Amino acid sequence: MRWYGTSGKRYGKVFKTRKEAESYAQKLQSQVNLGKADKPKKVTLHEFIKEHEKVMRSQVAYGTLLIHMQTLKLFENYIGDLVVLDRIQPRDAEAFIADRLACGLSTATVNKYIRTLRAIFNLAIEPRGYLQEGQNPFARIRQRKRAEKPIAYVSVEEYRAIMKASEKLWWKAFISLAYGSGLRRGEILNLTWADVDFANQLIRITTKKAGVGILEWEPKDHENRVVLMSDETAQLLADMQVQSKEGHAYIFISPKRLVRIIQNQETSKANFTSQIANNIIRDFDVICRRAGVKKCTLHDLRRLAITNWAQKLPIQVVQQFAGHSDVSTTRKYYLSVRPEDLALAGKILNGILAGVQSD
Repeated sequence: MRWYGTSGKRYGKVFKTRKEAESYAQKLQSQVNLGKADKPKKVTLHEFIKEHEKVMRSQVAYGTLLIHMQTLKLFENYIGDLVVLDRIQPRDAEAFIADRLACGLSTATVNKYIRTLRAIFNLAIEPRGYLQEGQNPFARIRQRKRAEKPIAYVSVEEYRAIMKASEKLWWKAFISLAYGSGLRRGEILNLTWADVDFANQLIRITTKKAGVGILEWEPKDHENRVVLMSDETAQLLADMQVQSKEGHAYIFISPKRLVRIIQNQETSKANFTSQIANNIIRDFDVICRRAGVKKCTLHDLRRLAITNWAQKLPIQVVQQFAGHSDVSTTRKYYLSVRPEDLALAGKILNGILAGVQSD
């Protein structure tokens, strides 16, 4: 069988039977119909990684791109940078995952590598055309099974203890937003005064374009949304606004830190996310220890806010407030069992058994 590519180059392939040749011709014709007549261009894994970093920079959030590059570099270090992309086989992918597990990494981390590399190699098929359909080496690599960790919840009493241990107004407002409005850490840090509607007690999580005194930022999954804030949060933010520097846009990024972040961006020093966070996890751990609350994270505060909404609101409303792109993520909070749910179930069970005994 012989055919020509779009550049005029002639290709040929030999088959044992006419039936095999005709079958291949039909497959090739379907690729022509889809605009994929030419064979994929040969690129090395290293070339692909460099291109991926360049083309994805404006398509995904910085944190997502960072995960992509870290995962690709690990795979490159394992398999070699000069390997041609279409020569990578599923057995190579399986061996890489086995190696990661042998290094003592958690199942959750390894599963994240599988998901990330599968998505990246799908891009090598479409739209980049370096691989043909069915050539994704991670396509059929199954994620490893793992036992789900119990979801941690912060009770109202623990929340009050944390708030009391938070000596600074900055921290009180930050924790109140996480616990009451269910905001992510990055969403809180990137809030500006323009995002706060005091009259209606609303907070807008919106994309921000780079400008004078404004850093470029996009919400997770690129979805803008509006959330409610409690009376307590509104009062704390009002107190912060009184103390804020006039003309400074950000609520939780100080003027000095903003200048430093902009300077570092211009000289490519450090990464944007860590510059904004500024040891916030470490400082929150100190507050929790002071409050006597063990194993609590900022995300645990957000998790309880979503769980509270899930007890009273329809799932699509909770999904919108939480900023989940996939409703299955939201559904976890509907199916989760809180300590008070267990206590109530115990009372119901004892009541049933007491009735049986009396009969």
